[in-house]
Amino acid sequence: MADRTRTRLLNALKSSGPQTAADLAAGLDVTTVAVRQHLDGLNRENLVDFEDLKGAVGRPKRVWALTAAGHQQFPDNHSNLILGLLNGMSEIFGDEGLDKLIAHREAQSRKSYQKALSAVQDLPGKLDVLADLRNQEGYMADVVDEGDAYLLIENHCSICAAATACQGFCRSELNLFKEVLGPEVSVERTEHQLSGGRRCVYRIEPRA
Repeated sequence: MADRTRTRLLNALKSSGPQTAADLAAGLDVTTVAVRQHLDGLNRENLVDFEDLKGAVGRPKRVWALTAAGHQQFPDNHSNLILGLLNGMSEIFGDEGLDKLIAHREAQSRKSYQKALSAVQDLPGKLDVLADLRNQEGYMADVVDEGDAYLLIENHCSICAAATACQGFCRSELNLFKEVLGPEVSVERTEHQLSGGRRCVYRIEPRA
């Protein structure tokens, strides 16, 4: 029974993204105490991790999510296909071919993002739209207001296999954010999954 609950917890976090223990308990029809015990065990195995999110009132809300090791519990033939295609392109067209592919992807994303952001004037609104766009692409994104800056947090990298094979994809995404948010703000990546971080975090603040 314990192994079954553990598997259901991992599946729930994979399919629905970060959740509180209470949300998981309600979805799985088990007690919150039991869910917390399993989450603590999964946390010790580095399969899940948590973040305490501040609310307007009351104590912070603890939200649980899969770690990179947790995501690896699920078969990913899609990643194997991507790696094979990238390696083949590199062998056939060399680094120049890969650079052209990355530039093409960046241009497509820039056009789509700029269109979505064009109707929004203020930075918080732009970031909310950007997070929604990233969530549609599977990045599990959220925006946190730090007072003097904003954090765009991505708890999952939906192009992890490609980015692992070619760091140019990560550089491209950082450039993309800078371009679509405009020269009035600075964008700095402060946490990076491929550098050992649990997530990717971008610090975004208005320029003086």
